[in-house]
Amino acid sequence: MSEDLKIGFFEKYLTLWVILCIAAGIGVGYLAGDDIRILSDWNIGAVNVPVSILVWLMIYPMMVQIDFSSLKYVSRNWKGLGLTVIVNWLIKPFTMALFAYVFFKMLYGAWMSPEDAEQYLAGAILLGAAPCTAMVFVWSYLTKGDANYTLVQVSVNDLILLIAFVPIVGLLFSWFDISFLNGNGEVIGIPYKTLITSVIVFVVIPLVTGYLTNRMLIKQKGKVWFENKFLKQLKPISILALLLTLVLIFAFQGQKIIENPLAILLIAIPLTLQTYFIFFVSWFAGRFLKLNHAVCAPSAMIGASNFFELAVAVAISIFGLNSGASLATVVGVLIEVPVMLSLVAIANRWRY
Repeated sequence: MSEDLKIGFFEKYLTLWVILCIAAGIGVGYLAGDDIRILSDWNIGAVNVPVSILVWLMIYPMMVQIDFSSLKYVSRNWKGLGLTVIVNWLIKPFTMALFAYVFFKMLYGAWMSPEDAEQYLAGAILLGAAPCTAMVFVWSYLTKGDANYTLVQVSVNDLILLIAFVPIVGLLFSWFDISFLNGNGEVIGIPYKTLITSVIVFVVIPLVTGYLTNRMLIKQKGKVWFENKFLKQLKPISILALLLTLVLIFAFQGQKIIENPLAILLIAIPLTLQTYFIFFVSWFAGRFLKLNHAVCAPSAMIGASNFFELAVAVAISIFGLNSGASLATVVGVLIEVPVMLSLVAIANRWRY
């Protein structure tokens, strides 16, 4: 793994950029008024075109780093991979939903409407069902994790994501009676077609395209050029797309936030508690399994972090740009870096 994977300027201050995007988005929404609805209504099927372009530009630079040839090394750290799979797919989605349900549906009754609580719960479910894909490389580097192991575990999780994300999200939506409305305001069943379309558009296509790009460029230019030149050139595009997506979301959420600024804090509390909980579950399970630090640390980090780009995209596709579900997934972006950096510090402090 390249030494340049240490956390960069934009990643380090991601929370600051998100806060600035909140302000910019609210300002854009106020100035544009109803005219901004043109972007909200620009859809092909259930997929919003402007958001899809931006999210794809976010996700492709991550997927281009995946090397599925690394899967031949799966057996080298089977305990760590087993822990990752169990925590990410059998524990994390359900504990995230439980934390969100307890806070949004039970504890926050005096501060939010039942409709908002349900929307925030839906957004939390989407975050919990999507383990980290890109930033885990950074967290692994900062904790002196095994770079090859990190690449293998990300590759394995991406493959599982293709088949597990939709069933898990559908199951949790069903368990917690999440409501869905069609264009006429009528209640409909879980929109599996939209879920599947979202996975194809935001995971399958960028994953296949990224992998083919990876193989072709490394073969033609070499791995050093690929990591030190090509990936560096892609990073600003990914960051810019993320920031523009956030501005667009908050342009629609602005009035709601002005009326209830407490909502962001209330959403952040269960998401933060869940992050720490999953980290400690993975960390102490790894210690029990006698994993060395270079494997234990990235195993804990991938579960604690989220593939928030996918969660944001799916929330927008299903519930809309101005939905509480979209807002909840964006709060996941807001807390990502400061919380994960605190976990990096804990992992490094407990290294020996």
